Amino acid sequence: MKKIFLGLLCLVTIPVFAQRLSVDFLGGVSNYQGDLQESRFTFNQGNAAFGVGLSYQITNHLSIRGMGTFGRIQADDRFNRDSFLVKRNLNFHSKIYDLSLTGVYDFLDLSTHRVTPYVLAGLALFHFNPYSTDALGAEVNLRSLGTEGQGLAAYPDRKVYNLNQLSIPFGGGVRFAVTNNIILGFELRLHKTFTDYLDDVSTNYVDEATLLAARGQQSVDFAFRGDELKNPLPYPADGTKRGSPEFKDWYYFTGLTLSLRLPGRGEGSIFSTSGRHGSSRLDCPVNVH
Repeated sequence: MKKIFLGLLCLVTIPVFAQRLSVDFLGGVSNYQGDLQESRFTFNQGNAAFGVGLSYQITNHLSIRGMGTFGRIQADDRFNRDSFLVKRNLNFHSKIYDLSLTGVYDFLDLSTHRVTPYVLAGLALFHFNPYSTDALGAEVNLRSLGTEGQGLAAYPDRKVYNLNQLSIPFGGGVRFAVTNNIILGFELRLHKTFTDYLDDVSTNYVDEATLLAARGQQSVDFAFRGDELKNPLPYPADGTKRGSPEFKDWYYFTGLTLSLRLPGRGEGSIFSTSGRHGSSRLDCPVNVH
Protein backbone atom coordinates (compact mmCIF):
# COMPACT_ATOMS: atom_id res chain seq x y z
CA MET A 1 0.00 0.00 0.00
CA LYS A 2 2.83 2.35 0.87
CA LYS A 3 4.48 1.72 -2.51
CA ILE A 4 1.19 2.32 -4.33
CA PHE A 5 0.69 5.63 -2.51
CA LEU A 6 4.28 6.71 -3.23
CA GLY A 7 3.83 5.75 -6.88
CA LEU A 8 0.68 7.86 -7.17
CA LEU A 9 2.45 10.76 -5.45
CA CYS A 10 5.25 10.56 -7.99
CA LEU A 11 2.78 10.67 -10.90
CA VAL A 12 1.48 13.96 -9.53
CA THR A 13 4.73 15.58 -8.43
CA ILE A 14 7.18 14.52 -11.14
CA PRO A 15 5.68 16.87 -13.76
CA VAL A 16 5.99 19.74 -11.27
CA PHE A 17 9.68 19.12 -10.57
CA ALA A 18 10.38 18.25 -14.19
CA GLN A 19 9.05 21.51 -15.54
CA ARG A 20 11.77 23.30 -17.49
CA LEU A 21 11.28 26.84 -16.32
CA SER A 22 13.70 29.66 -17.10
CA VAL A 23 13.89 33.28 -16.02
CA ASP A 24 14.68 35.39 -19.10
CA PHE A 25 16.25 38.84 -19.36
CA LEU A 26 16.66 41.16 -22.34
CA GLY A 27 18.92 44.20 -22.52
CA GLY A 28 19.39 46.22 -25.68
CA VAL A 29 17.92 48.89 -27.91
CA SER A 30 14.36 49.84 -28.89
CA ASN A 31 13.42 51.68 -32.06
CA TYR A 32 10.56 52.13 -34.49
CA GLN A 33 9.74 52.39 -38.20
CA GLY A 34 7.15 54.94 -39.29
CA ASP A 35 6.51 58.32 -40.87
CA LEU A 36 9.38 60.08 -39.09
CA GLN A 37 11.97 57.35 -39.66
CA GLU A 38 13.27 56.79 -43.20
CA SER A 39 15.04 53.45 -42.52
CA ARG A 40 13.11 50.23 -41.97
CA PHE A 41 15.72 49.07 -39.47
CA THR A 42 18.30 51.27 -37.79
CA PHE A 43 19.99 51.97 -34.49
CA ASN A 44 19.82 55.70 -35.27
CA GLN A 45 17.78 57.51 -32.58
CA GLY A 46 17.42 54.24 -30.69
CA ASN A 47 17.04 54.04 -26.91
CA ALA A 48 17.86 51.56 -24.17
CA ALA A 49 15.34 48.76 -23.62
CA PHE A 50 15.07 45.94 -21.12
CA GLY A 51 12.76 43.02 -20.46
CA VAL A 52 12.14 40.17 -18.05
CA GLY A 53 10.01 37.07 -18.37
CA LEU A 54 9.54 33.34 -17.92
CA SER A 55 9.95 30.47 -20.39
CA TYR A 56 8.53 26.98 -20.20
CA GLN A 57 10.35 24.35 -22.27
CA ILE A 58 7.82 21.99 -23.84
CA THR A 59 10.41 19.93 -25.76
CA ASN A 60 14.14 20.23 -26.35
CA HIS A 61 13.30 22.42 -29.36
CA LEU A 62 10.10 24.27 -28.45
CA SER A 63 9.30 26.60 -25.56
CA ILE A 64 6.72 29.23 -24.64
CA ARG A 65 7.88 32.59 -23.34
CA GLY A 66 5.99 35.36 -21.60
CA MET A 67 7.91 38.61 -21.31
CA GLY A 68 7.37 42.20 -20.26
CA THR A 69 9.57 44.68 -22.15
CA PHE A 70 10.05 48.41 -21.69
CA GLY A 71 11.63 50.75 -24.21
CA ARG A 72 11.47 54.21 -25.68
CA ILE A 73 11.02 55.22 -29.30
CA GLN A 74 11.62 58.60 -30.88
CA ALA A 75 12.35 60.33 -34.18
CA ASP A 76 13.01 63.84 -35.46
CA ASP A 77 12.60 65.13 -39.02
CA ARG A 78 15.80 67.13 -38.77
CA PHE A 79 17.76 63.86 -38.97
CA ASN A 80 16.08 62.80 -42.23
CA ARG A 81 17.60 63.26 -45.70
CA ASP A 82 14.36 63.92 -47.62
CA SER A 83 13.87 67.70 -47.93
CA PHE A 84 10.08 67.31 -47.58
CA LEU A 85 10.53 65.64 -44.21
CA VAL A 86 13.11 68.14 -43.02
CA LYS A 87 10.79 71.05 -43.83
CA ARG A 88 7.91 69.34 -42.05
CA ASN A 89 10.05 69.57 -38.88
CA LEU A 90 8.04 67.18 -36.69
CA ASN A 91 9.36 65.07 -33.83
CA PHE A 92 8.01 62.74 -31.17
CA HIS A 93 8.94 60.55 -28.20
CA SER A 94 7.03 57.67 -26.64
CA LYS A 95 7.49 55.02 -23.98
CA ILE A 96 6.58 51.49 -25.02
CA TYR A 97 5.24 49.03 -22.44
CA ASP A 98 5.00 45.61 -24.05
CA LEU A 99 3.62 42.27 -22.79
CA SER A 100 4.26 39.42 -25.20
CA LEU A 101 3.54 35.70 -25.37
CA THR A 102 5.63 33.91 -27.97
CA GLY A 103 6.57 30.45 -29.07
CA VAL A 104 10.34 29.97 -29.42
CA TYR A 105 11.76 27.24 -31.65
CA ASP A 106 15.43 26.16 -31.38
CA PHE A 107 16.72 24.56 -34.57
CA LEU A 108 19.28 22.55 -32.58
CA ASP A 109 18.92 20.79 -29.24
CA LEU A 110 20.92 22.71 -26.63
CA SER A 111 21.21 19.54 -24.54
CA THR A 112 23.63 18.22 -27.18
CA HIS A 113 24.79 21.42 -28.92
CA ARG A 114 26.42 24.56 -27.60
CA VAL A 115 24.89 26.98 -30.12
CA THR A 116 21.58 27.15 -31.95
CA PRO A 117 19.73 29.65 -34.13
CA TYR A 118 16.09 30.14 -33.19
CA VAL A 119 12.89 31.84 -34.34
CA LEU A 120 9.94 33.20 -32.40
CA ALA A 121 6.40 34.44 -33.05
CA GLY A 122 3.31 35.23 -31.02
CA LEU A 123 1.02 38.00 -29.79
CA ALA A 124 1.64 41.12 -27.71
CA LEU A 125 -0.30 43.87 -25.96
CA PHE A 126 1.42 47.23 -25.78
CA HIS A 127 0.87 50.78 -24.54
CA PHE A 128 2.25 53.95 -26.12
CA ASN A 129 1.62 57.68 -25.76
CA PRO A 130 3.42 60.04 -28.17
CA TYR A 131 4.57 63.44 -26.98
CA SER A 132 6.79 66.27 -28.15
CA THR A 133 8.36 69.29 -26.47
CA ASP A 134 7.62 72.99 -26.82
CA ALA A 135 10.14 75.82 -27.17
CA LEU A 136 10.77 75.76 -23.41
CA GLY A 137 11.37 72.00 -23.32
CA ALA A 138 8.07 71.13 -21.65
CA GLU A 139 6.45 67.83 -22.68
CA VAL A 140 3.23 68.14 -24.68
CA ASN A 141 0.89 65.17 -25.17
CA LEU A 142 0.16 64.90 -28.90
CA ARG A 143 -2.90 62.64 -28.87
CA SER A 144 -4.92 65.15 -26.85
CA LEU A 145 -4.22 67.85 -29.47
CA GLY A 146 -5.81 65.93 -32.34
CA THR A 147 -3.17 67.28 -34.74
CA GLU A 148 -4.77 65.58 -37.77
CA GLY A 149 -8.34 66.41 -36.82
CA GLN A 150 -9.01 63.20 -34.90
CA GLY A 151 -12.42 63.39 -33.25
CA LEU A 152 -13.56 66.52 -35.11
CA ALA A 153 -16.99 66.58 -36.76
CA ALA A 154 -15.43 68.14 -39.87
CA TYR A 155 -13.32 64.99 -40.34
CA PRO A 156 -15.59 62.08 -39.37
CA ASP A 157 -13.23 59.45 -40.81
CA ARG A 158 -10.45 60.42 -38.40
CA LYS A 159 -11.00 58.66 -35.12
CA VAL A 160 -9.09 59.22 -31.89
CA TYR A 161 -6.52 56.44 -31.74
CA ASN A 162 -6.32 53.95 -28.87
CA LEU A 163 -3.15 54.01 -26.76
CA ASN A 164 -3.47 50.29 -25.92
CA GLN A 165 -3.07 48.05 -28.94
CA LEU A 166 -2.19 44.56 -30.10
CA SER A 167 0.90 43.73 -32.10
CA ILE A 168 2.37 40.63 -33.72
CA PRO A 169 5.91 39.95 -32.51
CA PHE A 170 8.24 37.79 -34.55
CA GLY A 171 11.95 37.44 -35.10
CA GLY A 172 14.83 35.27 -34.01
CA GLY A 173 18.43 35.08 -32.95
CA VAL A 174 21.24 32.85 -31.78
CA ARG A 175 21.67 31.24 -28.34
CA PHE A 176 24.78 29.85 -26.67
CA ALA A 177 24.70 27.40 -23.76
CA VAL A 178 27.31 28.52 -21.24
CA THR A 179 26.25 25.72 -18.86
CA ASN A 180 23.21 23.47 -18.67
CA ASN A 181 21.36 26.26 -16.82
CA ILE A 182 22.82 29.47 -18.27
CA ILE A 183 22.14 30.51 -21.87
CA LEU A 184 23.29 33.72 -23.54
CA GLY A 185 21.88 35.00 -26.81
CA PHE A 186 21.38 37.78 -29.30
CA GLU A 187 17.82 38.56 -30.42
CA LEU A 188 15.88 40.75 -32.84
CA ARG A 189 12.14 40.98 -32.09
CA LEU A 190 9.99 42.93 -34.55
CA HIS A 191 6.45 44.05 -33.72
CA LYS A 192 3.93 44.59 -36.49
CA THR A 193 1.24 46.96 -35.20
CA PHE A 194 -2.23 47.86 -36.46
CA THR A 195 -1.90 51.60 -35.88
CA ASP A 196 -0.22 54.37 -37.85
CA TYR A 197 -0.05 56.72 -34.87
CA LEU A 198 2.95 55.59 -32.82
CA ASP A 199 4.43 58.93 -33.95
CA ASP A 200 1.12 60.86 -34.12
CA VAL A 201 1.58 61.18 -37.90
CA SER A 202 -0.53 59.34 -40.47
CA THR A 203 -2.44 61.22 -43.14
CA ASN A 204 -3.02 64.85 -44.32
CA TYR A 205 -3.07 68.30 -42.77
CA VAL A 206 -6.46 69.65 -41.78
CA ASP A 207 -7.69 73.18 -42.26
CA GLU A 208 -5.80 75.56 -39.96
CA ALA A 209 -8.84 77.66 -39.03
CA THR A 210 -10.96 74.57 -38.26
CA LEU A 211 -8.24 73.10 -36.06
CA LEU A 212 -7.66 76.42 -34.32
CA ALA A 213 -11.36 76.88 -33.51
CA ALA A 214 -11.80 73.34 -32.22
CA ARG A 215 -8.52 72.63 -30.44
CA GLY A 216 -6.69 75.91 -29.94
CA GLN A 217 -3.38 77.42 -30.97
CA GLN A 218 -1.21 74.70 -29.41
CA SER A 219 -2.79 72.07 -31.64
CA VAL A 220 -2.01 74.18 -34.72
CA ASP A 221 1.54 74.76 -33.50
CA PHE A 222 2.24 71.02 -33.17
CA ALA A 223 0.37 69.98 -36.32
CA PHE A 224 2.94 71.85 -38.43
CA ARG A 225 6.32 73.01 -37.18
CA GLY A 226 7.85 74.20 -40.42
CA ASP A 227 7.33 77.75 -39.19
CA GLU A 228 9.99 77.12 -36.52
CA LEU A 229 12.78 76.75 -39.08
CA LYS A 230 15.36 79.38 -39.97
CA ASN A 231 13.39 80.01 -43.16
CA PRO A 232 9.82 79.58 -41.85
CA LEU A 233 7.13 78.08 -44.05
CA PRO A 234 3.37 78.83 -44.03
CA TYR A 235 0.86 76.34 -42.64
CA PRO A 236 -0.05 73.87 -45.47
CA ALA A 237 -3.44 73.89 -47.16
CA ASP A 238 -6.16 71.47 -46.07
CA GLY A 239 -5.47 68.03 -47.57
CA THR A 240 -1.74 68.52 -48.05
CA LYS A 241 0.23 65.34 -47.38
CA ARG A 242 1.52 65.03 -43.81
CA GLY A 243 2.15 61.27 -43.54
CA SER A 244 1.61 57.95 -45.33
CA PRO A 245 -1.50 56.12 -44.08
CA GLU A 246 -0.95 53.08 -46.32
CA PHE A 247 1.86 51.80 -44.07
CA LYS A 248 1.34 50.97 -40.39
CA ASP A 249 4.04 51.70 -37.81
CA TRP A 250 6.40 49.10 -36.32
CA TYR A 251 8.53 48.95 -33.19
CA TYR A 252 11.32 46.53 -32.40
CA PHE A 253 13.79 45.40 -29.76
CA THR A 254 17.37 44.31 -30.43
CA GLY A 255 19.78 43.09 -27.80
CA LEU A 256 21.39 40.44 -25.66
CA THR A 257 19.40 37.82 -23.77
CA LEU A 258 20.17 35.83 -20.65
CA SER A 259 18.20 32.74 -19.64
CA LEU A 260 18.63 31.19 -16.21
CA ARG A 261 17.03 27.78 -16.07
CA LEU A 262 15.49 26.97 -12.69
CA PRO A 263 16.86 23.56 -11.69
CA GLY A 264 14.52 20.84 -10.54
CA ARG A 265 14.78 19.03 -7.24
CA GLY A 266 18.18 17.44 -6.75
CA GLU A 267 19.85 19.40 -9.57
CA GLY A 268 21.83 21.81 -7.41
CA SER A 269 22.08 25.52 -8.13
CA ILE A 270 21.50 27.50 -11.33
CA PHE A 271 25.26 27.85 -11.70
CA SER A 272 25.92 24.09 -11.59
CA THR A 273 28.11 22.92 -14.47
CA SER A 274 27.52 19.20 -14.12
CA GLY A 275 25.61 17.61 -16.96
CA ARG A 276 23.87 19.27 -19.83
CA HIS A 277 20.39 19.06 -18.40
CA GLY A 278 20.71 17.63 -14.89
CA SER A 279 18.20 15.22 -13.40
CA SER A 280 14.96 16.30 -11.79
CA ARG A 281 13.49 13.29 -10.05
CA LEU A 282 12.13 11.91 -6.81
CA ASP A 283 13.30 8.66 -5.24
CA CYS A 284 10.29 6.81 -6.58
CA PRO A 285 9.93 3.03 -6.71
CA VAL A 286 10.83 1.47 -10.03
CA ASN A 287 8.09 -1.14 -9.85
CA VAL A 288 4.83 -0.66 -8.02
CA HIS A 289 2.81 -3.85 -7.42
